[in-house]
Amino acid sequence: MSASVSGDNKKRRISRSYVQLIAAVLYNCNIKGFADANIYQGNIKGICVPGLNCYSCPGAIGACPLGSLQTGLLSSRYKIPYYILGTLLLFGLFLGRFICGWLCPFGLIQELLYKIPSKKIKKNRITRFLTYIKYVILLMFAIVIPLWKLIPGFCKYICPVGTLEGGIILTYMDPAIRKLAGSLFTWKVFLLALILIICVFCFRMFCRFVCPLGAIYSFFNPISFFGIKIDEEKCIHCDICVKNCRMDVKRVCDRECIQCGDCIGQCPADAIYFCKRSRH
Repeated sequence: MSASVSGDNKKRRISRSYVQLIAAVLYNCNIKGFADANIYQGNIKGICVPGLNCYSCPGAIGACPLGSLQTGLLSSRYKIPYYILGTLLLFGLFLGRFICGWLCPFGLIQELLYKIPSKKIKKNRITRFLTYIKYVILLMFAIVIPLWKLIPGFCKYICPVGTLEGGIILTYMDPAIRKLAGSLFTWKVFLLALILIICVFCFRMFCRFVCPLGAIYSFFNPISFFGIKIDEEKCIHCDICVKNCRMDVKRVCDRECIQCGDCIGQCPADAIYFCKRSRH
């Protein structure tokens, strides 16, 4: 890779990190909540943010789309959750997994951890196979358990974002909540720690193998209005974009692509670009 291309990608990664940081601040700008350990309950709390962000975070001013989906399914025997289904459809059709790459605070945390010097796990056939786990988790914990057991399965048993942003903060700040913390909370703290440790060695481990919201957005990735596109007339099929991608992609903008844009600077034919479906 030439020095100029490497420099362009470095600038793009820095710019993307700033966008991720801004998104995290905007999602959690209720500063007063961090001071008094209270969850914001204002009028806009029912509006979903695009990325994975815990409703119970003291700073959160919006709802998590995945948490809202599970809550909607809990009451789906009485009414269809049109609002959250429409919201996910809107986010998916317009942005796809661009949300994962640019607008998810937990994605930023994972990437910062990956910068810690260590031996890294390179993508391979095994990691590609492991990407299907998130679809099983989506089906079982975010859909079946809420419908069958009337429990928000993913939020209750797995979600590391909820543990980090809500559980740990509230448990630390509120003695009453701390007294109620039991084995389930211990399990979730252990799971959070395990995920964060693995992210040091494996790029975006949670996004690639676990996240049900990323699984939902992946269905829309090839048809999303905004994101990475390929000019097929210019493409020389060298596969440099796929080989250098840190996600488990088989082609640009497939279900595993988070549309980070690194491949734009790597393409020798200048065939990859942002935002447009076609160039006319």
